[in-house]
Amino acid sequence: MIIGLTGCGSTNNGDGKSAEPGKQEAKQAAVVGGDLTYALATSPDSLDPHRSGLAVAVRVLRTIYDSLVVQLPDGSIKPWLATEWTTAPDGLSYTFKLRKDVKFHDGTPFTAEAVKFSYDRILDPATKAANSVALIKPYKSSEIIDDYTIKINLETPSRAFLGNLSQALLGIVSPTSAKKFGDQFGKNPVGSGPFTFVKWEENATIQVKRNPVYAWAPELVENKGKSYLDQITFSIVPEEATRVGSVQSKQVLAGETVPPQNIVSLKSDTSVQVHQVNTTGLPYTLFINQRKTPWNDVKARQALQAAIDVDAIVKTLYLGTYPRSWSPLTPGVIGYDASLENGIKPDVAKASKLLDELGWVKGTDGVRVKDGKKLTLHYVDGSPNREKRNDIAVIIQQQLKQIGVVVEVEITKDTANVVYTKGDYDIYGNSQVNTDPNALYAFYHTGDPKARPTLPGLADPQVDKWLEQGAIEPDDKKRVELYKQVQKAIIDQAVIIPIYVFPYTVAASKTVKGLKFDPLGYPLFNDTFIQK
Repeated sequence: MIIGLTGCGSTNNGDGKSAEPGKQEAKQAAVVGGDLTYALATSPDSLDPHRSGLAVAVRVLRTIYDSLVVQLPDGSIKPWLATEWTTAPDGLSYTFKLRKDVKFHDGTPFTAEAVKFSYDRILDPATKAANSVALIKPYKSSEIIDDYTIKINLETPSRAFLGNLSQALLGIVSPTSAKKFGDQFGKNPVGSGPFTFVKWEENATIQVKRNPVYAWAPELVENKGKSYLDQITFSIVPEEATRVGSVQSKQVLAGETVPPQNIVSLKSDTSVQVHQVNTTGLPYTLFINQRKTPWNDVKARQALQAAIDVDAIVKTLYLGTYPRSWSPLTPGVIGYDASLENGIKPDVAKASKLLDELGWVKGTDGVRVKDGKKLTLHYVDGSPNREKRNDIAVIIQQQLKQIGVVVEVEITKDTANVVYTKGDYDIYGNSQVNTDPNALYAFYHTGDPKARPTLPGLADPQVDKWLEQGAIEPDDKKRVELYKQVQKAIIDQAVIIPIYVFPYTVAASKTVKGLKFDPLGYPLFNDTFIQK
């Protein structure tokens, strides 16, 4: 997996060093002390890793919690809280040996009991777990062999499981504090990470401070011991202009999610550096709901696919700073099918012809009608206007007007209720950060009728079979081919409209050194220091 890092005026190598073309600067000695102020674009929903559903929360979670293993940029899995492990020949269990020198922030020793407690907790309905449930599948149970040995059992073999254990949302929590705080654990988080939680002022700031005994960082960072920083203060600053202005005026030392127009202008600011990391997983994707007519017909979906000019959207809104997406996966994920790139071209005539064939006839007002009913599309998106996603809806509204489709845009703060509970949408956009192509399973497999419905409502037995095989296939080459077939089928059937790959961007003062990013694009602060 390759992570692209670009800097302004210099290239950041992701290791805290700067390099001019053809020459590497001497590494600076780290400075101990200081408060790194870091502006977040939105507020985390919870600091309980098992209950959080937001990527922004992971920026904070990664400072508080450790994981059993770590995934490196090349995709390899290395020790973290686990020192080594063996896999059963049938792939249905892993036995992990654990570190013996780790303590949680509340003083509780880290043992096999904490691992079992954490993973069982995710599956406990009382936890009301969010994204962690999909990540931990097909986890079945844990057996404590001794204090520092645990056997983890799976329902089915899984190629993604070990890598998923590296994610912050499967971080190991303190059993003592999780039991003590119950539903309030998300406001009183306790892990074993490099920083300990101090306080959370709602919609204002979250503060963490150095864990003075930390000495078990993973291979992903250089500093294995306690952090150089005294503390990190995460400020919640939703307004883009305010967030960027705060970095430029030095009110904060770093700020995330820099808007495209500011990325361009900041390149001439000698006091600021910009880090840009393309995230991996599922790109920002518009899912077409096949449970609704006429979108259950492939020709109607292909009409949308032909009429929506994604290039125009990406160039207009992101000014060349966001890569356009072509597939249900992003580049950098195993099995990504580059042959899909440049495969779909805007074709208004083709889109109109497809709708004509379905009997949707343009009226005198330019709107298509069939059986006395106008052709309308209910487009749902969330608020606030994250990554200009609301603006995408407005552009598509204009583009589809050309082929006689009326787009009704609904912007809501309650997308979970509108989309997942009521299923009241024709198009809804979403993305997911992930490292394994098995991420496609939760979105495109027909699934369990009792579980949360998938966004496109796809029910294709062949795609199901490929996804099931891909989840367990031991041969990497065969696995890649399976996922290429899945991607091609999804595009051929116009199940989705892929839009962009999200680059996580951070503007920081030039005094901030050693900021790194993990393979998913999340910031790591172990090596970070503030130059005096």
